[in-house]
Amino acid sequence: MIRFLLRRIVTMAVTLLIISALVFFIIKLPPGDFLTNQIAELRAQGESASIAKAEFLIRQYGLDKPAWQQYLVWLGVMPGPNGLSGLLQGDWGWSFEYDKPVVDVVGDAVWLTLLVNLAVVIFIHLIAIPIAIYSATRQYSIGDYIATFIGYIGLATPSFLLALILLYYMNRWFGISIGGLYDPQYAGEPWSWPKIQSLLSHLVVPTVVIGLGGTAAMIRRMRANLLDELGKQYYVTAKAKGLGPTKALLKYPFRMSLNPFIADIGNLLPQLVSGSVLVSLVLSLPTVGPILLSSLKSQDQFLAGFILMFVAVLTVVGMLVSDLLLAWLDPRIRIGGAR
Repeated sequence: MIRFLLRRIVTMAVTLLIISALVFFIIKLPPGDFLTNQIAELRAQGESASIAKAEFLIRQYGLDKPAWQQYLVWLGVMPGPNGLSGLLQGDWGWSFEYDKPVVDVVGDAVWLTLLVNLAVVIFIHLIAIPIAIYSATRQYSIGDYIATFIGYIGLATPSFLLALILLYYMNRWFGISIGGLYDPQYAGEPWSWPKIQSLLSHLVVPTVVIGLGGTAAMIRRMRANLLDELGKQYYVTAKAKGLGPTKALLKYPFRMSLNPFIADIGNLLPQLVSGSVLVSLVLSLPTVGPILLSSLKSQDQFLAGFILMFVAVLTVVGMLVSDLLLAWLDPRIRIGGAR
């Protein structure tokens, strides 16, 4: 098991290194950057003082150097101008759009993003698994048809459209606003129990909106997987030997049908981050999605690069978690890995 972990950690490190190079150079592909574009606009307006500041920042952060040197400085394996460090040293860079360090721009947004996505993952599994089990064990029943219909509605409804509908009707019927993740009076305030309560109450709607599509998809996939497993000989034999239907279902077919979903954990979190950008904009959620969209549009390379690396870390860590869970869940994987 230790060798397995060491191999996975080395693979993760190499993968992140390759991703960091791809992220940096793809961001650099469009001509210019935030500062050079700003300088061009300032020259057209004749603002010499602001031009001097922008040119100073270009020299300060080595943006006048070749791209490969900029990458090594950003990564932290080469010392930058004026002693600048990089990602490996915990320096996430400077946001030119916001005119402050990246850590200050994404500070709360990072962990709020993790919180929202964790809530969505829990919601998807808590809702989808019981419905899928019920639907598979009662195939062609009224409940199965209802679950199928709800699944199709969930798959067909765009999440941002559902967010707009809820915004309108919650305000019209109940006179409340569901935007943001806490009440406006708590913005910029230190964390306290009332602010946490406000956060938890505002978390419900984004969780449902973002998780509805994933819940519907999981219901359909798990139902199909369970129906396939329920028809196999080992399940029939287990029941014939006197094992109770519920115990037989949970011990064998249910565990086997979970394998594809556990294998998808590595892709689930980054998909939620990227797929919830429109919902975050509609609901005014202080997550990294809108910040990433803005930084890519303005070519704020350090801010965009950090957020993309954050999503990449979520991916590789999720893949490690899924590998460990699969090895624990499925004895065939443990036996194969031990050889």
